[in-house]
Amino acid sequence: MNDLAKKTCIPCQGGIPALSKEKCLELNKNLDGWFLNDDSNRLKKSFKFDDFSKAMGLAVLIGKMADDQWHHPELQVGFGHLDVEVWTHKIDGLVESDFIFCAKVDEISREYLT
Repeated sequence: MNDLAKKTCIPCQGGIPALSKEKCLELNKNLDGWFLNDDSNRLKKSFKFDDFSKAMGLAVLIGKMADDQWHHPELQVGFGHLDVEVWTHKIDGLVESDFIFCAKVDEISREYLT
């Protein structure tokens, strides 16, 4: 298990600085297939499936974990795909909890897809 996945997300109250691009790139090395956008303020990962049901199933599992962690991504579910986008809304940027959340998604998706 990824060390980040062992941690707990800490809800952001705002007023803290977003991580630097360099720190985001460093933390992203611990994730599997997540992409930083050009501004380094959002993380995104896409999953491909053979049908809608499997995409929705993974979305539901991620949603349950999101509620437990009090950290909520943007999920887009369609036939054959699930797109997950993560950032800290209060600061419109990334903090360590965003990377923790992504690592937890990686763990859930590995279990779900095997």
